[in-house]
Formats: sequence, C-alpha cells, structure tokens
Amino acid sequence: MPDETKKTRTSAGKNNADKASDRKASAAKGRRLRQRPKGKIGEVWVVIECEGEVAARVSWELLGVARSLAADLGSRPAAVILGIEDQCQELSRQSFEHGATAAYVADHPALVPFITEPHCQVLAALARKHSPEVILLGATTRGRDLASAVATEMETGLTADCTALEIDPESLLLRQTRPAFGGNIMATIITPGHRPQMATVRPGVFPLPETVAGATGEVIVSKPRLAAQQPVRQLEFITNPEEEVALQGANVVVSGGRGMRQLKNFDMLEELARELGGVVGASRGAVDAGWVSQRRQVGQTGQTVRPALYIAVGISGAIQHLAGMQHSDMILAINSDPTAPIFDIADYGIVGDLFEVVPALIAEVKKRKAAAAKGGGAAAKGGSEAAASSEKAAGAETATAGSEKTATATKNGDSETVTTS
Repeated sequence: MPDETKKTRTSAGKNNADKASDRKASAAKGRRLRQRPKGKIGEVWVVIECEGEVAARVSWELLGVARSLAADLGSRPAAVILGIEDQCQELSRQSFEHGATAAYVADHPALVPFITEPHCQVLAALARKHSPEVILLGATTRGRDLASAVATEMETGLTADCTALEIDPESLLLRQTRPAFGGNIMATIITPGHRPQMATVRPGVFPLPETVAGATGEVIVSKPRLAAQQPVRQLEFITNPEEEVALQGANVVVSGGRGMRQLKNFDMLEELARELGGVVGASRGAVDAGWVSQRRQVGQTGQTVRPALYIAVGISGAIQHLAGMQHSDMILAINSDPTAPIFDIADYGIVGDLFEVVPALIAEVKKRKAAAAKGGGAAAKGGSEAAASSEKAAGAETATAGSEKTATATKNGDSETVTTS
C-alpha cells in the first residue's frame, strides 16, 4: 500500500509539472514578439479594409493616427493590404498618400473576397515575421471579426471599439480608451505583457489625414501559401438598402432625440435632411424608444460622425451622445430647455418648440433653394454649402420664418443661442 501511494503521488506530481510546463510554453509563445533587439521598436500597422481598389474610409483615418503614434515611438507607420496584386498596387499608392511609409502586400486569390480564416492566417504570419508593435483595424463588422481571430491566434490583447489612442511617454505602451459599462465611463487599457498591441477603432473617431500627392514608400510583397480551395467560401453578399445608413460619410446629419415624442415626428427630420442633402441620425433615447433603428444611433454606443453640419433636435446632450458628434464642423441645437447641455458645445442654438422651429427651417431652406434656381445662380447644393446657408438662417432669421414669433440672440463665449418668444 505505501508503495502504491507513493506511486500515485509521483504520477500526480508529474502531471502537475507537465501542466506547469505547458503554461510556461504558452506564456512564452504569447511573448515571443517581445524578443526583439534591445532598443528596437516595431512598426505601427494599419490593416486596410477594402472592396477591390476602394478602401474603407476608416482605414485612411487610422493611417493618420498611426503616423502620430509611430512618431511618438520613433518607428514608422505601415499599411497591410491583403488581396490580389493588381488591386493591392493601387491601394499601396493611396496608403502612401495618406501617411504610410511602408506597405506589406500579401497576394493570393484566396484572399478575395474576404473570408476570416485565410486573412487571419496571413496577417498572423506577417506579424510573426516582422514583429509590429501595434496593429490597428477599423471597428467595422469585418474589422472586429478579423481582429479577434488574429488576437486569439497571436495570444495577445485586443481592445475593441476604441475612441482614443495615445502613446504613454514613459512606458511607450499604447493607451487604448473605450467606453465601458454601457458608455457610462471611459476605460483606458494597456497591453504590457504581450505583442502586438491590438485595437479596433470606430469609424469617424479620427479625422482624415491630409493627403500628399505622389508620396512613395517601401512595398514588401509576400506570396502566402494558402489552399486554393478554402473550407469556407462566399456564395453571395446581399445588402439591405433600407438598413444602409451612411452617417459617417454624410456632410449633414439631422438627429432627433426623446423630444421628438413619437416615430411619426421623425418625418419632418427626414424632410429637412433631404432638403439639405443629409441623413437622419438619432440619440440613444430615440433608439431605445423604438422610433429609430440602432444603425442610426450617434454616440459612444453608436456611431461617431464628423459632418460639416450637425443639427441636434430635441436632444438634451448627454455625455454619451456628445462623444459621437462633438467634432462636427458646425453644430446647431434646437431644444425647448435653455439649460440643456447640448447648448454648451453648439455653435448656434435655438431655444423653442421644435415642432415650430423645424418646419420654419424647412420652409427657409426651400425658399432659398428656389430663389437661387430662379435667379439663374448655381444650382442649389445639398451638403455643406446648403447646410451652411440654412445654419446662418437658423441663427437669426429662420426662427421666425413662417410664424409671428420674434427672435433675440444672446452670445455665450463662442456659441450663439437664439431664443424665440
């Protein structure tokens, strides 16, 4: 019996030792990209999301921030393009114009169209070979899918849906900020023990970088070994036109909040947006009430927009909403409550009944477009030019258009609030 007991304990001890050894091996595998020459810092990579030769706007936005991060690290920003060579050549050229100084191109027919598994294999293999410090992807459906697969393959950390990125000046770690607990707090996350540091970033968070025509850089081409026939293949890609809301690329966004009271009242916002060549957005309150699709939500838990003109109608201005639109070029707020936080960041504000103000805005825009057409001037334009015109009208004249109300303007810092009485 004593011998059997000793034998059992020895076996158990051996099993525990094996498990410990496995854990150490796994940890070593996760840290393998940290073993680089002393003082050498890897590049900042941006994975370019594309359809053919057309890149997603967020990819160019990320190259702008990658250039800044790389400068802080003493490294260089690089684009990673996975596809077929003919398409990749054009995207490489565009990448250099948007701030990349190098482009890693993986050429293989199995990479078109996008399928997660081959893209994950190729991106992970490139990362193991070239040891980037940071890998950034857009927080799109495709970007989230690929980023999580690669982070799992590389056994490294991933912060999703970031709204801010910066390099810590002391540790040189990437500080990744994102909303947490339903958008009620902002959490800053670091990845100190594993490489690469990975993050996805919401579209519209960062501005498009200025392009440099004719800029060039180093192109590193690889021919990955992939099976011609993948276990998963795309049969067809179907979009629902009714659900496609191009908030992030719009020059004008007209958003409604709980002050709209019910679904049918969004019809007037649709009309105003149509006259201005824009699209309709919404606050989380309007989405939670079931009046608007979540795809139209602007804010921390929705989309981030940077239009030429943002019109907030019946939106109080909760911090979660402001985070998604505060970098708009021009903000016009319409609210019956003069103390609403939205007025603190608005360039122009109208304090009044939105059910009187919005129809007046629509009437004024139509009037000016008709006058421009009748006068033989340039055709009335939607987008930023028409928006700027209507915004000025809203600042003084439009609040009274179509009604007998008078308007008085008071200035508060750089903002102007128009109160109807």
